[in-house]
Amino acid sequence: MKAYRFDSFDSLEALRLREEADPVPQRGEVLVRVHAVSLNYRDLAMLRGRYPRKCVPGHVPTSDAAGEIVALGEGVEAFKVGDRVIGAFHPRWFGGDMPSTIQRDSYGAENDGWLCELKAVSQEAVVPMPQSLSYEEASTLPCAGLTAWTALSGPAPIRAGRTVLVQGSGGVSIFALQLARALGAGVIATTSSAAKAETLKALGAQAVVNYADDPEWGRSVRTLTGGRGVDRVVEVGGPGTIGQSLRAVALGGEIASIGFLSTENPGIDFFQLKSSGASFRNITVGDRAALLDFTRAVESSGLKPVIDRTFAFDEAREAFSHLEAGAHLGKVVISCGG
Repeated sequence: MKAYRFDSFDSLEALRLREEADPVPQRGEVLVRVHAVSLNYRDLAMLRGRYPRKCVPGHVPTSDAAGEIVALGEGVEAFKVGDRVIGAFHPRWFGGDMPSTIQRDSYGAENDGWLCELKAVSQEAVVPMPQSLSYEEASTLPCAGLTAWTALSGPAPIRAGRTVLVQGSGGVSIFALQLARALGAGVIATTSSAAKAETLKALGAQAVVNYADDPEWGRSVRTLTGGRGVDRVVEVGGPGTIGQSLRAVALGGEIASIGFLSTENPGIDFFQLKSSGASFRNITVGDRAALLDFTRAVESSGLKPVIDRTFAFDEAREAFSHLEAGAHLGKVVISCGG
């Protein structure tokens, strides 16, 4: 089979295509022919030295994929050959508390990921993909889609009549917009692009604030809600946006902390954090049980993931470059053929 590996984290030139032996599924494993892979910011963060956890060069990158089961190891009963599946972002977090090995299990960081033609994994590390989606669409669900689902659910699920703030137009933010609207919630979005603002409105955002033109966008978001603030902030920016998120969130609302897209770190004002009256919940994608719930919701609601662009398997470097340029809206996908 063919597989990509980052020989080092020096540059994209270190992403090299290799010919390797086909994996053989062991007891309890399934062999998946990978049809599509989607990229996430973490894939770039590892390359650029921005990933906050241990990552080791030499591994196959990417965490998210969709494919078809082509062989079964001994004792596999949950699936059959021909089943269409997606991989779980956390292959050993089935439900309940996170396992202590969750970081060591991470695809692309300390273990081989999915940017390859064939992959053998435990039958518990995959779930059925929604039959309403293509492989390319389904490949966007394991990280970005489930993260958005987790951000809107949790101890206080978002419901009709509530208001959600999404930041930018990346994969998590677009999924959160789509899911919140499907739940009957209102959505306010931020962007620095007039063209993207129109697309965000077309996807259901009731208002869009341009953060480049309005550095105090948190106050503007609060004004748009009649001074109350939003019930949920899907916080993907991290240190550079948390201050404005605290201004935007309602008393008793929640900031769902997800990403670290911004590089500047002005720090957090403790008294602003305290006086906001909001709760702060750290999101680590979600477990297998949540992924099953999410895929069922996608199937029943008819939700269609937004894909910015799909690249061919031999265009993997170009796909990473396109993601890094930051001009995308939605997900960047690599079609692995097959």
